[in-house]
Amino acid sequence: MRFFKKLGLAIGLAASVIATSALAEQQFITILTGGQSGIYYPLGVALSQAYGKVLPTAKISVQATKASAENLNLLQQGKGEVAFALGDSVSDAWKGDEEAGFKTPLKKLRAIGGLYSNYIQIIANAESGIKTIADLKGKRISVGAPKSGTELNARAILKAAGLSYKDFSKVEYLGFGESVELMKNRQLDVTLQSVGLGAASIRDLAISINIVVVSVPPEVVAKVGDPAYQTATIPADTYKGQTAAVPTVAIKNILVTHEGVPTDTVYAMTKAMFDGMDGLVAAHTAAKGIVKKDAPVGLLIPLHPGAEKYYREVGLLK
Repeated sequence: MRFFKKLGLAIGLAASVIATSALAEQQFITILTGGQSGIYYPLGVALSQAYGKVLPTAKISVQATKASAENLNLLQQGKGEVAFALGDSVSDAWKGDEEAGFKTPLKKLRAIGGLYSNYIQIIANAESGIKTIADLKGKRISVGAPKSGTELNARAILKAAGLSYKDFSKVEYLGFGESVELMKNRQLDVTLQSVGLGAASIRDLAISINIVVVSVPPEVVAKVGDPAYQTATIPADTYKGQTAAVPTVAIKNILVTHEGVPTDTVYAMTKAMFDGMDGLVAAHTAAKGIVKKDAPVGLLIPLHPGAEKYYREVGLLK
């Protein structure tokens, strides 16, 4: 009888040790996105589902944030494992551009891969009389959440066009959804949104009021002087009432992690993203712009070894 008691105690202790060990090894993966009315958030949810299939013991969560700058600072602090960010913000973070929201160089950042491009989309109420970027002067504008990727893009584009925030009668620092609501209520004339094509917020606005998609001419793009900013086109009929193609700027989004995330984990997450592209496209059509062969190119920061392992395996890196 005593033997069985000791055996039961031993088994109980062993089970306790195994459970404690498993708990100690529990992985937490927080995916840092953006506002819920943007594109980062639904893609983050889709990524979490793809990751869950290959990392079944990991505790995976999706966090809404103010996007690029906040995401990169949180990664540096170890308060997230995966984040979406605009390419110019990633470059500024690596260099430590204080004006862009980075007090010191964020050298723990590592890239997972390039994603779709954000397009600078300047959307005006047709009633405002705005037709060109020069017409923005004296109007009421929303430029995105403070120090977000959108707001940093707004500063750069407006400066290149010879405008500053002082040239507007009103400047609001709001996310996409809030900006659209003020536009609908005629409390703003124009919203600048750095986002993928077909953004839900702009589609919603175009259904509610007559809009004008304001062009950003190539000469303005050239004056920005940042290689992350590339000339691009918003195709005709992207939004209701937009019957012609509109010149603008495109900036690549990058999926970022930090050096403390294990190689095997990042390898599994990188593979899961590309294996699960159908799920990402179902979450938002902007994911159609994610091209695997371009993913390891032009990332502005070092690749994480786990991502590098995947790209070598599929023949994209030698």
